[in-house]
Amino acid sequence: MQKRWVVELSQDERTQLEQLIQTGKVAGYKIRHAHMLLQADESERGPCWSDTQIAEAYHTSVTTVRNLRKRLVEKGFETALEREKQTNRKIKFDGDTEAKLIALACSEAPEGYSKWSVRLLANRMVECEIVDEISPMTVQRNAKKNQLKPWLKKQWCIPEASGEFVAHMEDVLDVYRRSYDLKRPVICLDETNRQLTLEIRPSTPAAPGSPKRVDYEYKRNGVVNLFMMFAPLEAKRYVRVSDHRKRVDFAACIQELVDVHYPDAERIVLVMDNLNTHSLGSLYEAFEPAEAKRLASKLEIHYTPKHGSWLNMAEIEIGVLSRQALSGYVETKADMISRIAAWQSDRNAAQATVDWRFTTQDARIRLKRLYPKI
Repeated sequence: MQKRWVVELSQDERTQLEQLIQTGKVAGYKIRHAHMLLQADESERGPCWSDTQIAEAYHTSVTTVRNLRKRLVEKGFETALEREKQTNRKIKFDGDTEAKLIALACSEAPEGYSKWSVRLLANRMVECEIVDEISPMTVQRNAKKNQLKPWLKKQWCIPEASGEFVAHMEDVLDVYRRSYDLKRPVICLDETNRQLTLEIRPSTPAAPGSPKRVDYEYKRNGVVNLFMMFAPLEAKRYVRVSDHRKRVDFAACIQELVDVHYPDAERIVLVMDNLNTHSLGSLYEAFEPAEAKRLASKLEIHYTPKHGSWLNMAEIEIGVLSRQALSGYVETKADMISRIAAWQSDRNAAQATVDWRFTTQDARIRLKRLYPKI
């Protein structure tokens, strides 16, 4: 139970308070304190007001009234009339404390947790006696100041230093430096798959003050494969939807690229990853030798290195497609084709492209650690 501070004013103190109120030549807060102390006085015969009544009458909080009682009892009459002085809190985060917070945030999370939170960090700093007490908000402010985000993580393919990696990387970067040539277009090719899903319950459309509501339950309706063919220098992309991601599907994609999109090209400069289906051998498994040879002779292939898919601009376009067109439910293959066709047409009309600026010289400086040491 919280302690109740009893106010018992002497006759002289009551007289001083009444004169202070009547003169009105002092700060307003002193007059208000005088009124509250008179109402809280229990030395008179009449009943005094409760803290709640005083707080409501003088538009303040019950805590303020309680603290006023406490100052009168503990520190005397004159101190009670004054405002309570705010004492500066001890700064908990000096350089040494910040260093310990950084080390803690960069360490493994406690057992049973996959990552640190500001509350876990605050509790652990107290447990380790780094500070006596600290709030999660204080930890958050200092973590933000030091650019610490232990609750986030980035997934990244980290390649090993090897001549094979840098050889393929520099080869692709040199291709990206080529100027536009109608007879030798540069095409980046990549593929991904998407789940088709049926809504079990209809979504509720958005309304002012209320976002669209989608039920989490859905029904699987198969998988389709998407081939992204992206020409960055032309600001064009072509997406092919197939039922599978087999060698024959890749071969059909190459045939479409050669015969439909670039029938007049002498050679198509093709940048893609080294997936097992992404080979000239796939052409021979899908077509007669003469047709496979014809298609193969039209290609100049440049493979991105293993763990170097970020070098393929088609992967960037797949990310844009996923965010802009495929973030919701797509029920059938026909719906997928229709939605992608509309997105493709709109993005091609807008001439959206990727402004690639990372060069071989940049790689030799920024990715120096990946180059074999001679």
